Amino acid sequence: MTKKLSPTFTLLALAVSAFAIGSTEFISVGLIPLLIQSFHVSLAQAGLTVSVYALGIMVGAPVMTLLTGQINRHTLMVVIMLLFISGNLVAAFAPTFVILLAGRVIAALAHGIFMTVASVIAADVVAPSKRASAIAVMFTGLTVATVTGVPLGTMIGQLGGWRWSFIFISVIGVIGLIADYILVPRNLPLPSKATARGILRVLGNPQLLVALLVTALGYGGTFVAYTYLSPLLEQQMGWSSSAVVVILVVYGLMVAVGNTLGGRWANAKPLAALLKMFIGLFATLLVLTVTANSQWLGLLTVLVMGFFAFMNVPGLQLYIVQLAEKYTPADITMASALNISAFNVGIALGSGIGGQVTSRFGLGWTPLFGALMVALSIALTVGLIRLARPSKVLINKFNHN
Repeated sequence: MTKKLSPTFTLLALAVSAFAIGSTEFISVGLIPLLIQSFHVSLAQAGLTVSVYALGIMVGAPVMTLLTGQINRHTLMVVIMLLFISGNLVAAFAPTFVILLAGRVIAALAHGIFMTVASVIAADVVAPSKRASAIAVMFTGLTVATVTGVPLGTMIGQLGGWRWSFIFISVIGVIGLIADYILVPRNLPLPSKATARGILRVLGNPQLLVALLVTALGYGGTFVAYTYLSPLLEQQMGWSSSAVVVILVVYGLMVAVGNTLGGRWANAKPLAALLKMFIGLFATLLVLTVTANSQWLGLLTVLVMGFFAFMNVPGLQLYIVQLAEKYTPADITMASALNISAFNVGIALGSGIGGQVTSRFGLGWTPLFGALMVALSIALTVGLIRLARPSKVLINKFNHN
């Protein structure tokens, strides 16, 4: 029976779970004003709901990969979704801000391992020639979450209270759990065992280490401003809370377009494409520093930021896998998990810096500090391009992929 499962249905189940997980990652961006009211915390403290979640993924991805490497993939997906639902329910019914943060950490542990395992399952259920497409289908759940899940969760929070937003995500998590239980095959092969030495081998390779830093800085730079996007739009630019919901939908559409184009552009030469993307993001954040006090110019710049914000994700993931295939072929899964950690190091660092900037200088300065983070990633990317030039083998590998 399990052998007859259609790969399309399996990918759909993974996409539903990815939608739930993608929604919860950034849901608090839209809920920050409500959380400040409810718990009487500062703007910087409310921003912890983003940075603590990112830290949970950062630690959770490699650690959970080590702990769960030899568990049946079907069983593991069920456990992951149960953990995810539990974390969101803890957040929904949290009597204090600290317990809300604890719920975010529980959900984040599920998120980190989900991204690693779901990518592998997606690749396993299709023919080798369709692996990249299968992973892309699974990732559409995350893209759709950015477009609809986060704004919908924000709207639910504004209408019925922020707790209902987390209940809404828990319900989607239950749907994902049921779909995974029915549609994920029970006889999938286990990956090669991930080890702690694998982490050291990946981090011990200079090019892999620099690539992970590029991921953290280049992706994380956006979050200095994005974490505080709702208050930036309301307080700095003068948009109403109902308008912010609509803006978040359009922002999500820009993210979806940028993500799709970024994947295509990075296929042949990831590094060259990433350099252009980072330069575009750097320029946009600098412009936003100037336009943050203008309602319409500020809005336009925010939407352009959405276009560049996640454009680099497919290229960064592809590049780290290509480097791992060349330098640490036994640790490709761990390199992928560490890159997911690096994305979230960037989110935690970016949102943490954003919190300090809002406290000391004001909301309007967040894009400038984000631009400085991206500038560092540009410098490191240029360094990687120079390192890659002598290696004809690696360049040929990029050109053939």
